[in-house]
Amino acid sequence: MKIALFTNEFPPNIYGGAGVHIDFLSRELAKLAQVEVRCFGDQSSNESGMNIQGVQPSLSILANAANPQLKMFQNLSRNVELSQATMDADVVHCHTWYTHLAGIFTRELLQIPLFLTTHSLETHRPWKVEQLGNGYFLSRWIEQQAYRTADGIIAVSEQMRTDVVEAYGVDPSKVTVIHNGIDPDFYQPTFDRELVRSYGIDPDLPFVLFVGRITRQKGISQLIAAAKHFNKGAQVVLCAGAPDTKEIAEETEALMAELKSMRQGVILISEMLPREKVKVLYSHARVFACPSLYEPFGIINLEAMACETPVVGSHVGGIPEIIVEGETGYLVPLKSVSRTDFHPANPEAFQKDFASKINRLLDDASLAESMGKKGRKRVLEKFSWESIAKTTYDYYEEVKGRFKGERA
Repeated sequence: MKIALFTNEFPPNIYGGAGVHIDFLSRELAKLAQVEVRCFGDQSSNESGMNIQGVQPSLSILANAANPQLKMFQNLSRNVELSQATMDADVVHCHTWYTHLAGIFTRELLQIPLFLTTHSLETHRPWKVEQLGNGYFLSRWIEQQAYRTADGIIAVSEQMRTDVVEAYGVDPSKVTVIHNGIDPDFYQPTFDRELVRSYGIDPDLPFVLFVGRITRQKGISQLIAAAKHFNKGAQVVLCAGAPDTKEIAEETEALMAELKSMRQGVILISEMLPREKVKVLYSHARVFACPSLYEPFGIINLEAMACETPVVGSHVGGIPEIIVEGETGYLVPLKSVSRTDFHPANPEAFQKDFASKINRLLDDASLAESMGKKGRKRVLEKFSWESIAKTTYDYYEEVKGRFKGERA
């Protein structure tokens, strides 16, 4: 089988969970079949079982830089390039709306089944209008058409399966659940006190760690507000980069300045660190915080758990399928989120509840250690990329057979 994987993110250009997913999935699939990766960027390499070609937007020179929709048009032009660079494949598998049009084009041109993985849904991320302007409405339309066209859909959690069916009227029989995973040989307890110190963190004092993009869905503003209630002796470390907009970056800076005026040990690392360094931060942290307001799965929680760090996360999306309440961490009820300003319906209650669960682990090092070890055990048992790739490959075969039968 020849598998065409279409993606915005691919190493070394990774900034989110979808990029991490495609990085590991592609490597494992390449052990089972020939993989043709088409991605945004200038990558060009041939590896064992995998050919990688990046594409640049053909409108980058000709387009008017003053056009507010330039970024969207560049994305659209890349879809044409992705499809024309794929002359032969047995299946095409797209990751995020950025490549969905290319998937539709390739499905029709090569008469092969189209697969989508639901890392998130545009219709559930209305705050992206801040980032894309009216391009957001086009991205939502593209996604809708792709889900209605796809022959096989992979949801990364049971909640995402429900969301896809409800949002786009997809036939439930076309949607299967295959969880995300991680490489537990890479993500394991790894200690380097000097690296921790280099970021202004005292390795002898407990700290709460957040890792993620500065975006509405990750709930960073809620975490900063909750941190006002954290135990005074604890440090608060936010490894937060890639802001969606200038406005949210400025908003986060202002909130951080206010928090720093109220307590010591507040550290902002304003960049997305390489994973070799992030796993050291996970390992030294007393507790990992995931206050997401929207999270289809939450692969970052697996990374922390694999490093034997307990997690406190929002009870939303796929997070409850990762954290076992009271065993590997704690879940904080979110109840509902306002779709207008994208905040919890009762922000103060959420923040205090979140802080209360964090403080339990700050107060009890032995409890945190016990939960951390149970978390790694759960990762090893449930979330291996090798088994995920094999399940994905089998799903390709199942849908491919059905696709051929329908066209016979």
